Amino acid sequence: MSVEILDGTTVRSFVEDEGAFAASVDSRFAALDADHDGLLSYAEMSRELMSLRVLEKHFGVDGGAAGPAELAALYRGLFARFDRDGSGAVDRLEFRAEMREVMLAVANGLGFLPVQMVVEEGSFLKVAVDRELGQLAKAA
Repeated sequence: MSVEILDGTTVRSFVEDEGAFAASVDSRFAALDADHDGLLSYAEMSRELMSLRVLEKHFGVDGGAAGPAELAALYRGLFARFDRDGSGAVDRLEFRAEMREVMLAVANGLGFLPVQMVVEEGSFLKVAVDRELGQLAKAA
């Protein structure tokens, strides 16, 4: 983990860089695809979904109010957003499309004022920051 300064422009620029964004998302997809069949099952994606820390945050719901069944339904709902065709598995294009929407939502939420935040190594936000820093270094 590291503390980084970023804003919505940093994230949006990363998403709009088709090559960098696709490479990063495709790399994450490949890492999640444990059986290498080109599809992500719910089981393969569950760890990634849980990394969103829904169990800790409950999306603003009081910790005592959300039971295991509600949390399971929440995770299934998140998976369904990725599984756009309802096939029960997420292909690379579905994963890429949903990650694009997620990252653009993050960019919109951040806005244009820089914020300081802790980001995980290898996360899409960290890749976006590193990409921007690399471009600044080249321009200097």
